[in-house]
Amino acid sequence: MTESLATCNTLPATSIEVMDKVRAVEQRVREMPQIVVQTEHVLHAGMYARTVRLDANVLIVGVLIKCPTMLVVRGRAQVFAGDRWYAIDGYNVIPASAGRKQMYVTTEPTEITMLFPTKARTVAEAEAEFTDETDSLISRTYDNDLVVITGDVCQE
Repeated sequence: MTESLATCNTLPATSIEVMDKVRAVEQRVREMPQIVVQTEHVLHAGMYARTVRLDANVLIVGVLIKCPTMLVVRGRAQVFAGDRWYAIDGYNVIPASAGRKQMYVTTEPTEITMLFPTKARTVAEAEAEFTDETDSLISRTYDNDLVVITGDVCQE
């Protein structure tokens, strides 16, 4: 049964038992033809944001995220997080726990932005900060990313 994202306080971490099932789906997805996705990266004022824009009817399996983040999702999709599916509709700002491996199935064009505070100065440093699975990132697969690094930092 799908739960509305509106009733969820935060996207939960994924248990070890469920993680194995998500990884099995991930292996099957890797055997299918892959779509080309552009990742947009912004490093500004001690924050890192990465955005992907997905067409309708796309399934993606994300890497294991090792730090808590905020997600901004606009569109219509189902997201599997923790041990259940959640419905996403419209514009959502979502707290998301560390230790999660998610799957998204879009039913309309959907934009997903993940943000977190960082001291990283490069995209590679930021990616290594949020996952140990950097080799599986879409941004490491294609050479079409958009990158903005301002060098601005927060004044304390």
